Amino acid sequence: MKHALYPLAATALVFAVAPVCAQAQHARISMQTARAHALAAVPHGRIRSGELETEHGRLIYSFDIQVPHRSGIEEVQISAVTGRLVSRTHESPAAERHEARTEGREHNPH
Repeated sequence: MKHALYPLAATALVFAVAPVCAQAQHARISMQTARAHALAAVPHGRIRSGELETEHGRLIYSFDIQVPHRSGIEEVQISAVTGRLVSRTHESPAAERHEARTEGREHNPH
């Protein structure tokens, strides 16, 4: 009976990964190229995290970049289609915590 669940789990994994794969197919620039563009926008920064996502109808790479001796992070968004800088905003530590809580609720609605 245990083995009967494996196909179900594999199917769930395919549906969870499929949207990310579909996004990656539409990206014209690589994550590595986007990282280079993001770091160029934030001198002396270090990337803490990065992801490919759709935001406001645009396919973007979003990076959280830590700058030495500065609190909070710089959020840099690079177009996954053109490689251009879409936005750069500073998030205070409080705004970061709020975003982390909000994203946690989106991924775990219960």
